Amino acid sequence: MWLGGGALLAAAVGVGVFLHFKFKRTIPKGAVAVKPFDVKKYLGHWYEIARLDYMFEKCLNNVTAYYSLNADGSVKVVNRGYNYKKDKDVESEGKAVFAGDPEEAKLKVTFFGPFYGGYNVIDIDPEYKYALVVGESLHYMWILSREKSVPKDIKDRFFA
Repeated sequence: MWLGGGALLAAAVGVGVFLHFKFKRTIPKGAVAVKPFDVKKYLGHWYEIARLDYMFEKCLNNVTAYYSLNADGSVKVVNRGYNYKKDKDVESEGKAVFAGDPEEAKLKVTFFGPFYGGYNVIDIDPEYKYALVVGESLHYMWILSREKSVPKDIKDRFFA
């Protein structure tokens, strides 16, 4: 069966988009995800201490994240914050899945259906109290804590 030019182009674009999202890098070049990683120790409440600001968190203060395990083994992600420009609390719910080995802190997270972005824990203390997280590029970076502050030695380590 012959596909017309428009149908062939649409099919090629569709395959290209699928391959891009299927095989795109989920961790910045040179970054290494924590391994071994225990997702069950990572679950629970985290405070966002610092971040590199980007579109979806612009104008947010007092951001927290809560991670829990879904029945299918994925991780439920609930982010909350206060939008000081709109003077209201906001919340977004997503899902994270491991990008490979479940003992490596290299995950993919989505808040918008089939589109996933990298979520990589690249440093964490042994008690899982403080974490340094990056996205698929170093334009996305967060310092998370179980407490509302981080000791100076941990900050120095993360900034290094």
